[in-house]
Amino acid sequence: MDQQAQVDLNEFHWLIDMVQTIDVGLVVLDKDFTVKLWNGFMESHSGLPPSKVKERNLFESFPELSQDWLVHKVNTVFMLKTRSFMTWEQRPYLFRFKHYRPITGSEPDMYQNVTITPLISTDGNVNHVALIIYDVTEYASNRKALEKANAELEKLSRTDRLTELNNRGYWEECLLQEFRRFHRYHSTCSLVMFDIDHFKQVNDTYGHQAGDEVIREVARLLRENLRETDIGGRYGGEEFGVILSNTDAESAMAFCERLRKQIEAQEVVYEELRIKITVSLGISQADESTSGYTAWLEQADKALYASKQGGRNQTQIYQSSS
Repeated sequence: MDQQAQVDLNEFHWLIDMVQTIDVGLVVLDKDFTVKLWNGFMESHSGLPPSKVKERNLFESFPELSQDWLVHKVNTVFMLKTRSFMTWEQRPYLFRFKHYRPITGSEPDMYQNVTITPLISTDGNVNHVALIIYDVTEYASNRKALEKANAELEKLSRTDRLTELNNRGYWEECLLQEFRRFHRYHSTCSLVMFDIDHFKQVNDTYGHQAGDEVIREVARLLRENLRETDIGGRYGGEEFGVILSNTDAESAMAFCERLRKQIEAQEVVYEELRIKITVSLGISQADESTSGYTAWLEQADKALYASKQGGRNQTQIYQSSS
């Protein structure tokens, strides 16, 4: 064997060794999806040696693969002779491999990025493609953890800690958006404002800790009565607001009376104390004469004030004086 042939043979062995030991998956397929190469990464994570996979149809060995999707992607690479890519955000994985790294042990499956690349022969034709599978579980896990932390921080920034309702700032933003939606689409919507009757007396008689428990209990009952589309918030102190989308004043009255009666029937227990409370509520249905969301809020407040003036523990609907 001449020296050049020996060098070429050595380089070939190096290449084979690299393909087998590289820390990415490498699968070579022909146009019939017959496996021509199955490297060490794929053997290690699938549990199948090359002898069990090579010269067999890929989908026979892995029937759980998304066949229609993969066939379309691979055939496009054959036809266009260009690479195609898949990220874990588009599809978490191509091959469902278990993941055992201790740093990202919370993830049961390996997240993968995949490159499908054409293997162009010396005559310029593409008779084979290579699937290159990258383990990106650590990156994906960190990314998901960061997104979860950011979502939790965002939720905390708009949540009232005592009641777990929306805080005033975020709730008013929602009120503004609902008012804009009303003006744009002429949808029906109502606003409810309510507060706890004689709350100062509760604080003076039982203490502020008991007062906080009263507020928490009212908030709990409010949350139980909200639909998914309703937006409840703590407006301040013992006052609450509720945005009822696609709801007229009459339906809002039914909501308010149901909530009012539940609160009236409830006994707030704090330590050995049993505290009875009531609430007064005001309703304003948005109409074309309402000049802005602050005016809408003032109308609901006026209806609430009318409930207070009328003897408390009741609901009033705003009536325009014009």
